[in-house]
Amino acid sequence: MLAYLLKRLAIGLATLVVASIVVFAVLEILPGDPARLMLGMNATPDAVEALREQMGLNQPIVLRYLHWIGGLLTLDFGRSYTYSVPVIDLVSERLVVSLPLALLALILSTAIAIPVGIFSAERRGRAADAVTMGAAQLGVAIPNFWFALLLIYVFAVWLRLVPAGGFPGWSAGFWPAFKGLILPAVALALPQAAILARVTRSALLEVLNEDYIRTARAKGMPRKTVLWRHALRNAMIPVVTILGLQFAFLLAGTIIIENVFYLPGLGRLVFQAITQRDLIVVQSVVMLLVAAVIVVNLLVDISYAIVDPRLRIAR
Repeated sequence: MLAYLLKRLAIGLATLVVASIVVFAVLEILPGDPARLMLGMNATPDAVEALREQMGLNQPIVLRYLHWIGGLLTLDFGRSYTYSVPVIDLVSERLVVSLPLALLALILSTAIAIPVGIFSAERRGRAADAVTMGAAQLGVAIPNFWFALLLIYVFAVWLRLVPAGGFPGWSAGFWPAFKGLILPAVALALPQAAILARVTRSALLEVLNEDYIRTARAKGMPRKTVLWRHALRNAMIPVVTILGLQFAFLLAGTIIIENVFYLPGLGRLVFQAITQRDLIVVQSVVMLLVAAVIVVNLLVDISYAIVDPRLRIAR
């Protein structure tokens, strides 16, 4: 078990180093001068030179990379050119919106998808299976921003149960903040639940065709016991994989939803930084999101060892 975890940790660290090189290199290969790109073509030479000095562009590329990595390790992401504040302050303000949104969407997606996948697998080939998988296929095909607009019209405009957009902040109380996140979370969760439900059904059907399942049934074990005690746990590995990928997507891929609902999250911060050519913010936030994805994948690998005992004794 320890060797397995150390190996996965080493792979994660190596991936993080390679990702940092790629993210840093993107800024270097941009055509033109990054400082002039940020200031615009009408900027004076003195202003461009001052920003180049602030960004350290006059230093060799290796020193700039090492300085940037050292800043990331000490949570010094640099200073935003647009907002004139440290990037870590911007990230902290936005993370308290994006992280609860991603967690809420993941909880909703899991709560919907796994029961639907089990329900469909139990009724393979029946009308209920066709209806649920047809709905899942529809959920995969329709983009989440369309779901978002539909949810706004029904629950915010028509029924007026929740606000159509904006976020009051956690200082306003749990319930007002929760009401501001529930529609975006549902809009994010429904397409992901459709994918997860199909994966759960496929994985469960594959396990139900195994010899040990047929043996358990032949011994007279109740169908529900076979399903929940033996089949479901062995079918969870692909489900856990998709869950890890979905959380990474929900955390890093909320740009559209946060702009539809006007939420001050990381996705909207990246969008604003791109439109305002604030490359320091873009570079730092993208690297932070890459690190979050790698950490989530590491947690998924650890969960493999918990779900599958064979990994704990593998050499």
